[in-house]
Amino acid sequence: MIQHYTDYLETLQQKGAYRQLRTTRSDGRFIYYQNNIYLNFSSNDYLGITSNATLKTDFLNTLNNKPDFVLGSTSSRLLTGNYQEIELLENMLARMYNREAALVFNSGYHANIGILPALTNKHDLILADKYVHASIIDGLRLSDAKCERFQHNNIEHLEALLQKHRANYKNVIIVTESVFSMDGDHAQLAALCDIKEKYNVLLYVDEAHAFGVNGNTGLGLCEETNCINRIDFIVGTFGKAIASCGAYVITNQVFRDYLINTMRPLIFSTAIAPINVLWTINVLNNFPYFSDERKRLVRTSEYFRNKLIAKGFEIKGCSHIIPIVCGENEKCVTLSEKLKLAGYWTLPIRYPTVPKGEARIRLSFRPDFSNDEIDTLLNILVNENN
Repeated sequence: MIQHYTDYLETLQQKGAYRQLRTTRSDGRFIYYQNNIYLNFSSNDYLGITSNATLKTDFLNTLNNKPDFVLGSTSSRLLTGNYQEIELLENMLARMYNREAALVFNSGYHANIGILPALTNKHDLILADKYVHASIIDGLRLSDAKCERFQHNNIEHLEALLQKHRANYKNVIIVTESVFSMDGDHAQLAALCDIKEKYNVLLYVDEAHAFGVNGNTGLGLCEETNCINRIDFIVGTFGKAIASCGAYVITNQVFRDYLINTMRPLIFSTAIAPINVLWTINVLNNFPYFSDERKRLVRTSEYFRNKLIAKGFEIKGCSHIIPIVCGENEKCVTLSEKLKLAGYWTLPIRYPTVPKGEARIRLSFRPDFSNDEIDTLLNILVNENN
């Protein structure tokens, strides 16, 4: 019986698609692995918060001033796990977005596999961008709604689908990421808002890779494009730019109450631990002070992007995520290993995470990468590309 699984793993290895866990230790922009140190281009620590000593000290002092503080929630929110801190966080998020309500979850994956199935049934239609994240795809699979995918960032194709199907369904939800996690490009949020208002449908936007990074105060691409009040469901995560864990949705009170009563990952999961929620609140309290980091992140990533384009590399996107397309899995893995030998942690992204033949080195930037470090990486890439 076990031979089937052994054969499958061997096939993955032959295709260059075998995955394995690595025990690492992070220290600022560096990562340690097997007694070696690397410059880390595979993290989502976009603002460098994990190594912010001041934030850490302030947080620990806060805990010292809470003698009644408990570490675990020990229950789902609908039993005894709906503690004060999590409601403080939700109220804080609602004020930041100037919206009616927020709801906090254990992870972005929980949010994306739970919200869409809870909101929809067989009389509804979900139209999702072709390149949405795997967690959203799993949410589509769990939903009873009819699901169709529109061509990536193609507003005309989306509208054609709405013209064809809108009258046949009670509710329609358009689903997209704002900054796409694997391509690093931006959704056309203003155009999507126009479409959703024209056809009287709902709009769901995953801001996982934009929250903390985009917008004047870090609220994401929805803030940057002045669309906060036009989007029905703004989903974000705390586990990337703000270096915590958990996720949230910004919406109205009716939808919040509806999700509390119908969303299975919320109802049947032990609530996120209070210590994580307090750390998230601590970071969000300091959001106004990260504007310099956001500006440096833009400058640093644009500097490297322009250098790559000038050297003729095939790259995607327009954000702090810079994917360098290699093609086949094996070529991508080989390049990743060569970069590792040179001191750069740049893990390969392969099928099925991205389409076949589009394996890539996905570089995630931080504001504290220096131009010298970036130029050295560029020289290595150029030499390997010749």
